Amino acid sequence: MDRMAYAGMAAIEDRHWWFVARRQIIAALIDRMHLPGNARILEAGCGTGGNLGMLARYGQLEAFEFDDDARALSAAKGVCPVDFGALPDRVDVSGAPYDLIAMLDVLEHVDQDVASLETLAGMLADDGRLLLTVPAVPALWSSHDELHHHKRRYTRDGLAEVCSSAGLEVETISYFNSLLFPLALAQRIAAKVTGSRQPIDALPSAPVNAALQTIFAAERHMLGRMGFPIGLSLYAVARRRA
Repeated sequence: MDRMAYAGMAAIEDRHWWFVARRQIIAALIDRMHLPGNARILEAGCGTGGNLGMLARYGQLEAFEFDDDARALSAAKGVCPVDFGALPDRVDVSGAPYDLIAMLDVLEHVDQDVASLETLAGMLADDGRLLLTVPAVPALWSSHDELHHHKRRYTRDGLAEVCSSAGLEVETISYFNSLLFPLALAQRIAAKVTGSRQPIDALPSAPVNAALQTIFAAERHMLGRMGFPIGLSLYAVARRRA
C-alpha cells in the first residue's frame, strides 16, 4: 500500500465511519461464533493496527504484518506482539493452532490468494474459523483500489471458489456495506465521468460521518442471519475442510 495511504489510515481509523462501523460488524460476527474462553486469535496482515483492540477482547491475540511502517504503527499500540509476515510462505507465528484467524481486507493485496489461504487454513484448530473481508464487485474498480495497491475485487462466487480451492469449507458468506451501495455507486460513476481522483476515504464532516457510521453499522443486526445480494464488500466465515 502507498506510504501516504498508511499514514492517512492510521490518523483516522479510530474515527472514520467506515473503520468504526466495520469493527462493529466484525465484532457482531465474532460474537455469534461463541469462541472458547481465552481463544487463540491471529490477525493476518494487521496493517496499522486498527482492529487489534477489538480482536484482543476475545482472547490471546497475535498479529503479523508485511509492511515495515504499518508494523511499527501497529506494534506501537501495545496491544499484542506484531511480527513480520509475508503470505503465503513467510509466516512464523507461535500460537498455532488458532481458534480464529481474522484476515480483514488483506487478501486483495496478495499475489497468491489461494496459496495464502492454504497457509492460514493449516494454522487453524480443528474447530477454528477463518474470518475474511474483501472489497467486492470488480466493476467498481477505481483510483481508490490503485492507491491501496489492490490486486483484485471479488464476487461472491469468486471468493467462495478461492476458499474451496484452499481447502476451506465456507459456513457463511455475504456481501455487506450494502445499505450505502447506491450512494457509493453514484459517487464512483461521477468520479469516472469527471475524472476526479479525490480520495473516497477522507474523513467527512462530523454530522455526515456520524450518519454514515449509523447506516453502515446497522448491518450488524442482519449479517449472519440474512445475506445481501450486493455490497461494496464481502465477508466469509470458513473452516478447514475435514
